Amino acid sequence: MKHSGVVNRETIHATTIIGLRRNGVAALGGDGQVTLGNTVMKQRSNKIRKLYKDSVLVGFAGAAADALSLLDRFEEQLEKHRGQLVRSAVELAKLWRTDKYLRQLEALLAVVDREHSLIISGNGEVIEPDDGIVAVGSGGPFALAAARALMKHTNLGAPEIVREALENAAEICIYTNTNIILEQLS
Repeated sequence: MKHSGVVNRETIHATTIIGLRRNGVAALGGDGQVTLGNTVMKQRSNKIRKLYKDSVLVGFAGAAADALSLLDRFEEQLEKHRGQLVRSAVELAKLWRTDKYLRQLEALLAVVDREHSLIISGNGEVIEPDDGIVAVGSGGPFALAAARALMKHTNLGAPEIVREALENAAEICIYTNTNIILEQLS
């Protein structure tokens, strides 16, 4: 069975993160909105980071403090395993499942490098979608659908597809805005 590439918990709102690879270029983007309940608290938050010598892109959805804690742990794994994305993701997932503190964290990570696109979940899962498109957060399914259509029916590059997919999600998802942060690896 094909995995959809979207992991979306009901308790996690407040963002859209999408990443993909095309023609040797990896791109990952996210919107800037931070919400608390039904109130927009911030319009221009950056939920995208470049890690390990600018060779890995990471985006997060969920509680910001939780996600930043996980980013720190993921960065430690990348350093320990010399930038090997899959191995670092698996080791983080193992820690996340077994560590009493980490198990309480509510966040999802979308990670992309030039070869892999992964979702790392709090259930200890590392998912590599069949189509190489990762999407997390409340607007993830909307952005994923747009990105799949654009990949299939256009020659746009990875950054352009990510931007278009995020703008599409922002038109539908109330937890997503058009203040887009986009990073790429080429």
